[in-house]
Amino acid sequence: MNLVTARDIGKEYQAGEIRVRALVGLSFDIAPASFVSFVGPSGSGKTTLLNLIGCLDTPTSGTLTVADTDVRKLDRRAGARFRGRNIGFIFQDFNLLPVLTVAENIEYPLQLVLELPAAERRRRVRALLAAVEMEPQADKYPDQISGGQKQRVAVARALVGRPKLVLADEPTANLDHQTAMRVIDLMKRMRDEFATTFIFSTHDPKVVGEAEIIHTLEDGRLLKSENGTGGHHAQSV
Repeated sequence: MNLVTARDIGKEYQAGEIRVRALVGLSFDIAPASFVSFVGPSGSGKTTLLNLIGCLDTPTSGTLTVADTDVRKLDRRAGARFRGRNIGFIFQDFNLLPVLTVAENIEYPLQLVLELPAAERRRRVRALLAAVEMEPQADKYPDQISGGQKQRVAVARALVGRPKLVLADEPTANLDHQTAMRVIDLMKRMRDEFATTFIFSTHDPKVVGEAEIIHTLEDGRLLKSENGTGGHHAQSV
């Protein structure tokens, strides 16, 4: 059973008098617990596609199923609820809340969406702080930690709700090579431990090199799909 199934999806925008075709006739499948990259030049449609898979927007045409749900049938409220329960997001600029500590940033999605008891929230936060090796920084604020540490916090925050799917838009863009590789290794470890699917939009050859499936976009079309060199060691949990 696929986690994501896209069939002939398209996305058009109205820009003044002009109708812009951002995505044209994309079809693909994404399996559970996989590491997938969408690559292509700026303007190829990568971020638009991630927004569709993440239920931040809806296709103009075609069918898109995520976690057994037809996303075109979700209204705004249902879409927000579905995202909160099924999808995590990692952004290139981290998007941490500056007024919250590291631990509070990780806990925030649990308070926002999942109605969990405080003890369970604390347990999950502690477990993820340990997993991303950020326990010593738990009480620090985002402006007191490095870029690599911020990205590790962002990974933990994306995973704290135990989503089936994590969408990462250029997650290593602001990191040096060594830090980027550590973050990629962390995400693969998280994939193996939690059986989470990671979908990347990226220009970064380091990320592409770790992907199991690489989809290449150009001018809103799917140019090709190929197996990558990234190893797969997913295990069910």
